[in-house]
Amino acid sequence: MHAAPTHSTTRARLIFPALLGFVTGTAWQLHQPTLLAWPVYASFVLLAPVLYALVATKLVANIYRSALMALALAVLAFGVTGLRASIYAGQALDASLEGRDVAVSGVIAAMPQRSETGLRFRLDVESAQQQGQTVRLPPRLYLAWYADRFAGGDADLVDELQRQPAALQAGERWQFTVRLKAPHGASNPFGHDFELWLWEQGLQATGYVRAGPKDPTPQRLAQTHRHPVELARQLVREQIVGQVEDRQYAGLIAALVVGDQNAIDRADWDVFRATGVAHLMSISGLHVTMFAWLAALVVGWLWRRSNRLCLWLPAPSAALVGGVLLAAAYALFSGWGVPSQRTVLMLATVGLLRLSGKRWPWPHVWLLTCAVVVAVDPWALLQAGFWLSFVAVGILFASDSGATHAVRTGAGGRFASILREQGVITLALTPLTLLLFGQVSVVGLVANALAIPWVTLVVTPLAMAGVAVAPLWDVAAWAIAALTWYLQMLAALSFATITVAQAPLWAGVAGVIGGAVLVMQLPWSLRLLGLPLMLPVLLWQAPRPPVGQFELLAADIGQGNAVLVRTAHHALLYDAGPRFSRESDAGHRVLVPLLRALDVRLDTLLLSHRDSDHTGGALALLAMQPQATVLSSIEDTHELQVVHPVTRCVSGQRWRWDGVDFEVLHPQAADYGAVRKSNAMSCVLRLSNGVQSALLVGDIEQAQESRLVTEGGNLKSDVLLVPHHGSRFSSSAAFLDAVQPRAALVQAGYRNRFGHPAASVLVRYQERHIQVIDSPHCGAATWRSALPQELRCQRSEALRYWQHRLP
Repeated sequence: MHAAPTHSTTRARLIFPALLGFVTGTAWQLHQPTLLAWPVYASFVLLAPVLYALVATKLVANIYRSALMALALAVLAFGVTGLRASIYAGQALDASLEGRDVAVSGVIAAMPQRSETGLRFRLDVESAQQQGQTVRLPPRLYLAWYADRFAGGDADLVDELQRQPAALQAGERWQFTVRLKAPHGASNPFGHDFELWLWEQGLQATGYVRAGPKDPTPQRLAQTHRHPVELARQLVREQIVGQVEDRQYAGLIAALVVGDQNAIDRADWDVFRATGVAHLMSISGLHVTMFAWLAALVVGWLWRRSNRLCLWLPAPSAALVGGVLLAAAYALFSGWGVPSQRTVLMLATVGLLRLSGKRWPWPHVWLLTCAVVVAVDPWALLQAGFWLSFVAVGILFASDSGATHAVRTGAGGRFASILREQGVITLALTPLTLLLFGQVSVVGLVANALAIPWVTLVVTPLAMAGVAVAPLWDVAAWAIAALTWYLQMLAALSFATITVAQAPLWAGVAGVIGGAVLVMQLPWSLRLLGLPLMLPVLLWQAPRPPVGQFELLAADIGQGNAVLVRTAHHALLYDAGPRFSRESDAGHRVLVPLLRALDVRLDTLLLSHRDSDHTGGALALLAMQPQATVLSSIEDTHELQVVHPVTRCVSGQRWRWDGVDFEVLHPQAADYGAVRKSNAMSCVLRLSNGVQSALLVGDIEQAQESRLVTEGGNLKSDVLLVPHHGSRFSSSAAFLDAVQPRAALVQAGYRNRFGHPAASVLVRYQERHIQVIDSPHCGAATWRSALPQELRCQRSEALRYWQHRLP
């Protein structure tokens, strides 16, 4: 006879479904396109105890209790997360305050970030007035104080009288006049969700300080005692920059000591990603875990020196508590970033389990730490780092990494164990990495074999010790220089990375399962079953238009143009978007990841004219795809001419790709040297498959429109890229009557300073019943010649409740 299960046994069996239900319920809420009314979420929270009560009674059969427990926790998580989101959303910026001057006083909440364009900082709002009337603002703002009047590095618009940013410090109380707007970021396929990042950071409005000659002077009111940790971080960062002459190495040391990832140059990030060591170059979970381990060793050693302390609390327990607490302090000083928070919560959860004397199976421990992290930060579920870290830990548990080789002791055995663990993680996480980023480092295992011990045992200790003995930062810089040389050598190899099209979710999940099966302690006959599961994510091909058809993808790049044209076997990019600063442009931020995710190899990069909102991302694109032919009207002295040969675009140029005809309509050869205005030299491209057509016109204005009409060429097109982003000097009535588009695409920034598209222009489109699609409302827009009546908007297809909605 089998003994009846005890109450404790039954409860233990319910732990796993309860935890799984909690995580699933949270994920369910995060996938809502819009928030429900808060009473609906409250009713879910009230329903959860009722369902739990049914589990505790004998009214439900044992076989259904696990499912009911999972449902109860899923309902609870869904309701609680929804309530949190509803309360937070209720603090959003009043739309009537967008674009208006508001006098704000508040406290600098974090160390400011400096760049060539000025400063960015977070401000805890204390009071706000608009035209003398008190107004309500979100509790925390994300502000910029530009070094010139306008962002984006547009030299023609620099106002020399603009007050330069002051030396702000965390904890200072300031009074500014600011101009605010709702959080609004680019929305592109496979792109970064900036609005989600702002949501998770508690930043519900962005804006900039008004510091022109006619604006009130920003005033420093006092130094407060608030945010002392942030002030300490800022002072340490300034000491690092003052001590280490090389800006590159100073930035890396600052990233390791105070968590300032913005201090790392973009070129360095490219090397770190190519070699798979990016996780080492900021305060990551590995750093916090190693710090906790070292802190526990020190605390345990010191604790054992006192018999009285050991009688009060055993040394192993004291070491565990001390290690977690000191790791939390380290994470707090390093900026309390999401990876650090996640790691501290994981360590604390496992530590409490151990102190309680409970010995749970590893799946329960793994899922418990996951549930704790999700309970504190539900939106962590949407971060790539969350999945990479938890899947890696789960893989190590499931594969029992190192257990079968425990007989090998000493440094050699430990080193072999570390290599095996790294190999297991690399193999198992490859499908997930390809799913999330579309790229995986081939040299990552070799790079990490040296980088992990070097950064963990040499660079980071030297960088941290430099806080007490500043010259050690110079030694750390030498250590970083040696590592950088090694990584650059690996990154320069032609096979350093593998790039594939980013697969759909089902293929990624299958690949992760396949990778896990492949590294588990199973017979090889079963392990090999994981290989076919990995194939879809490894061999996935992004869909392309059939022969005779073409596709347009107007990327969401803010104020600028960038339209990807694809045929069955060829691709052209019309313009490369704007340049935001020396370290940031549309090419690096949007277009390179987009082309990589779609596995696009550019045949031609057509830059309509020289303006920076059309050529800003070209250097980043050509660094990725040097084989592309460049066609443009830029002058011979332009910086791109030094990097890559450029062919002039001239009316009459024609070519045919996969049954689709391409024709340049403007400018004329005689215009070169005779026309001075850059907009007037915009390359105009018409493409057609004989049935459907599209017209891409850059920044031409009414004079060039009139010329195209009078020349008598065929302008009729289904889709028109609106001239000059909808400027009032373009889109003349005669031009629109000649083109007769069904749809018109406007690529413009949200609340851009030019007012594009102009109201008078939109009236002309409305009078002709032309559908106008602009990027602030649509995000990236996709149009296919095979389905000419359908125009897809990324914001609609990937809608989530934290994303900004325009009326």
